[in-house]
Amino acid sequence: MLIRVQVKIDSMANPNLPPLEVQPTEAEDCEMAPACVMTFNANDPSGAGGLTADVTAITSAGAHALAVVTGAYVRDTAEIFDHISFDEEAVTEQARTALEDMPVSAIKVGFIGNPENISAVAEIASDYADVPLIAYMPNLSWWNEEAIDSYLDAFRELLLPQTTVLVGNHSSLWRWLLPDWTGDKSPSARDIAKAAAEFGVPYTLVTGIPLPEQFIDNVLATPQAVLYSEKFERFEAVFAGAGDTLTAAITALLANGHNLQAATSEALTYLDHSLDAGFHPGMGNIVPDRLFWAQTDTDDEEDEAASTDPVPSPSSFDLPTNGTKH
Repeated sequence: MLIRVQVKIDSMANPNLPPLEVQPTEAEDCEMAPACVMTFNANDPSGAGGLTADVTAITSAGAHALAVVTGAYVRDTAEIFDHISFDEEAVTEQARTALEDMPVSAIKVGFIGNPENISAVAEIASDYADVPLIAYMPNLSWWNEEAIDSYLDAFRELLLPQTTVLVGNHSSLWRWLLPDWTGDKSPSARDIAKAAAEFGVPYTLVTGIPLPEQFIDNVLATPQAVLYSEKFERFEAVFAGAGDTLTAAITALLANGHNLQAATSEALTYLDHSLDAGFHPGMGNIVPDRLFWAQTDTDDEEDEAASTDPVPSPSSFDLPTNGTKH
């Protein structure tokens, strides 16, 4: 299990930024109806990431997933071999049909395949400007260089101006947003947040920041301040799908009314448990068990009592709010 050794909260939010407040919808007025979260992502036949990660993480965090397929990976649990993009009209039709029927409280954007799909999603998001959009930028090193450049350019110009929270690994965001970095030290989370803010992103969550003694840091930042940070001991194992899992969980928690710091803390805790319960479905990397909370204890000493013991309750995602809101 990842060991959390430090939690740091800074209440110095930028006073010029509007608060992130998810407005209640008609569906949320009914106690039995979960908030709706729309996610744009590729199908992942291995189940490691993509829409599979999104749907299970969103459901685990108590929201209802509206999953829009933007394409499909050709991959196994070890690596991505290719990606097949859907036509942008197919993406638009899926999303708008669902949006005309159901109110959404938050939007999550993962890997959507090509500049045309980025343009389509950006147009849809602009029609729902009051809905927070949480974007995840994965590692694209498996792709060819020309395709990567076209995708990142389109994402930077069309989607970042509409992004509420940008999530990504330190190395991926560094290479993308600060390609000409010349500092003696690697850029900090605030440096990356400053670069993202130039394109209109108010909040950036930088994950996997290397620290001494086999630790990594995860930092929620604005150009002005670090709002939240959490340090973990590094896993020796390699996981697939962690980024999508974390981002989908944050999106769902925001949709459920958590403020941004609480959603970040809860989502990191959820990812921690998912990785700790991770499993090897194939011959590649470990896949997070995003439904860890539904598993019963299989310890031999407790097997006999399993039939009479109550079923363990799901992990709580109910944290008290704090003073700083997005």
